[in-house]
Order: sequence, then C-alpha cells, then structure tokens
Amino acid sequence: MAAVAAAATPLGRAGPVRARLDDRRWHFQHGPIDLVVEAFGDGADIAIERAWRRFETVLDELVAELPTLRRPVEEAVGLAGVVARRMRAACWPFRERFITPMAAVAGAVADEIVGAMGTAVRKAYVNNGGDIALRLAPGERLRIGVVADPDRALRHGHCLPLDGSFEAEASMPVRGVATSGWRGRSWSLGVADSVTVLAASGAAADAAATMIANAVDVASPAVERRRACDVDDNTDLGERLVTVGVGALPEQEIETALAHGAVLAADLCASGLIWGAALVLQGRYRVAGGVPVREGTATGVYFETETTTEGRQECR
Repeated sequence: MAAVAAAATPLGRAGPVRARLDDRRWHFQHGPIDLVVEAFGDGADIAIERAWRRFETVLDELVAELPTLRRPVEEAVGLAGVVARRMRAACWPFRERFITPMAAVAGAVADEIVGAMGTAVRKAYVNNGGDIALRLAPGERLRIGVVADPDRALRHGHCLPLDGSFEAEASMPVRGVATSGWRGRSWSLGVADSVTVLAASGAAADAAATMIANAVDVASPAVERRRACDVDDNTDLGERLVTVGVGALPEQEIETALAHGAVLAADLCASGLIWGAALVLQGRYRVAGGVPVREGTATGVYFETETTTEGRQECR
C-alpha cells in the first residue's frame, strides 16, 4: 500500500529471509519490507537470485538514512543511497504540499528489486505489500488484480475475490502500480477507501497515490481523526491529523470527497506524472486518465477478473 508514514522500523537481530511460495513465486522479508517476487520464462531462476542478492542490503541502506528520509522532501538533502534518492525524486513534484520521501518507500524498493533482475528476463514483478513494480519487455503483458477495500482482504485472506483487474502491456507507459487509502497499512490524511495509481515507476505511483488519497477528503462528523504522533511512534507526520475511522457518509459528502481527489488526479495525468487513477469511497468511484471502466461492477473499474485453479488471484 502506498503510504505517507510507512517508515522502516529499527533493525532487530533477524536478517533477511526468503521462502518459495509455489513453483513460480518467492517471498522475501526483512523487517517491515515484505515482497512477493516472480519472474517468468528463461532466466527466471537467475533473475530471482539477483533480486535476492540486492534485497539483502536494502533495509540497512534505508535505516542508515532514515532521519533524513522522514524530513519534508525539500529538506531531505544529501541522500546517498540509490533507493533513498529514488524516493526523494518521486516525491519532489509534490513539494508544495507536505510530503516526505517515505511516501514512496514501498514503490521505490519494488523498483530497485525488479531492476536488479536485469534485462535477461522478459517479464517479472515485485509486489511490496500492494505497491508493484513491473518488468515488461516488448510484447509482454501482466494482469494485475485490484481490491478496493483492503480491510476485506485482511478479513478473508488469499481466497478473496478481486473487485477486478487490469492488464498492463509493454506498450503502455506503466511500470508501477500503487494503492493508498485510510484502510491501508499506513496512515492517510484523507477518507478514500482506496486510490490506485498507474505510473511509469513504482515510486512515482506510490507518491502520487499517497497524495491523491490525502486529497479525497471532506469535513464530516462521521470521520474520526487523531494526531499521527499519538497513534504511531515512528510516524513522519508529526502532529498532523490522520484518519482512523470513517462511518457511513451522506451521498453529498462522498461526492465532495471524490471530487477533491479527482481534481488532483486529473492534474497529475495532464502533467504526465501518472497514467491513470481509480478512486473508491464507500461504493462510489471516480477515474482519471487511461483507467478502463465497466458499469455494473462493485467499483466500476478493472472488471476483467481472472482466478487461478487454486482460487487465488495474482499477477499473470
């Protein structure tokens, strides 16, 4: 999930670990970084080993620069690590609003690991908790599932049916997908159930999803907010109010909140910072850019769901 405050926790004794999930997918984990990694075709085994070797040092590099990464992006100067610099670059276009490089941490890590696989593999992805980086050689494509309500995913586990999916093709300017919202794994300033962004990189999608989700907002007695520092000791948001609960909203408030986010999403599409976005709030949605729409679905978007024989939805 794209998030403003997804900060790496201090390193403990446990180092990076990996496990094979099935014939094709691997799970890499180190502290708060939790990846599902897959490469397809000839060279896949070599690509996975390259990804693992790069993964082993990523968290150490980020923790070494964590105090700077938690600062507002315009103050986050002198970063040395390639992932840290990628985070700052992705957040820099939003410097006129409050944002820290941590808004792009999940997507930037995914970008780094998929890049480490090299060009020998024609198709691969790295899924960092829902923020995804893609490798697509000419002619390749991947189908990516979307869940509009992350809480529902946690309640039902891996057998949860998708709200839908979309296909990313090599010819599209999309190599990153990220989702943010108040129901996700990190804090949001807005009320969106989910904002899914398609962009040129995982880091760019992550930063943009965070900002659009913050913009999907409305003043309402149904919204419960608390100071970030009161609910998370490691937050980069300080005393800013984050959303901790959203009750049933009147239709007008839903439309107002979505309209606020849609304005920013449209601006980002027009400027070329993102390719498309889907905004979801309590069963209503707005889309921007190149996102396909199908009427009569749960969210109205991405209605090309595919399921494996085991009942699990996945990148394909």
